[in-house]
Amino acid sequence: SRDGGTMGRSGMHRVVHRTDAGLYICRATNKHGTAVRSVVVTVEYEPSMAEPGCPAQRLWVEGTPAELVCAATGNPQPRVTCAKLEDGHHPVSMSANVTRAHAGTYQCQATNSRGSALRNITIAVEYSPATVTLRVLPSATVSRGTSFSVECRAEGLPPPTYGWVLPPAPNLRFGTGNRSVAVAGAAAANRGLYTCTASNRHGWRAGSVLVQVDESRLVLVASLGSVGAVTAVGLAAAGGYYLKSTACKKGEYNVRDAEGSSEAACLHRQRCGRAEVYGIQLTQP
Repeated sequence: SRDGGTMGRSGMHRVVHRTDAGLYICRATNKHGTAVRSVVVTVEYEPSMAEPGCPAQRLWVEGTPAELVCAATGNPQPRVTCAKLEDGHHPVSMSANVTRAHAGTYQCQATNSRGSALRNITIAVEYSPATVTLRVLPSATVSRGTSFSVECRAEGLPPPTYGWVLPPAPNLRFGTGNRSVAVAGAAAANRGLYTCTASNRHGWRAGSVLVQVDESRLVLVASLGSVGAVTAVGLAAAGGYYLKSTACKKGEYNVRDAEGSSEAACLHRQRCGRAEVYGIQLTQP
């Protein structure tokens, strides 16, 4: 009988199951008496690994101790080893801290004298945002009145959320997921430091870029306009002087001035209706 249960027949044979292990009591009886002996039966079987003791999906956090535990059942007690498939089945170092390089698929093997079992485990590594990168398009120095955008990117798991600290201006528009900010018609108010903050449940990180709004072209155009106006006035004055100074050389003369000029002589005079026609003879200076 097993554990004080019902007696069984001597010499019974059947397929052994692991549940057959336990304490058995053997009792021999005849008319002269009884002999009793207890027997401990151990059932050996190959290893197995199931979800409760060896989850197929794991989540590690960067910076914490790397520990890959996988429970296996079997008799004798199995020995379990785990290795990353991508690394040529190199065993996991239990003394190292978790890094992003630990992410991947691992294979755990449980072995005893009766056989072995394999189980794949996928590990994801979460980490705080890192390497915040800002990019200004088309460049960090823009001309007044042009448009530009500032893009922010950061690695992190879970994916980070983004926030901005910007020069106060009304012409700002944020992109999808707050990952970028666009400026239409750059003005003096848009110059300054653009800071992007990336954060998740494990931490945060920030990056900055300086944007310059160049007004030198506008000043140059204004300056050229002023110079052009002054030049035009000067040319007009010079032209008048030139015309006046060369009038006598070219024979261009005002008739009314010519009438009273001592340098002019009336060649002939005749009436044509109400008008009088003068011929003027100019002397050389």
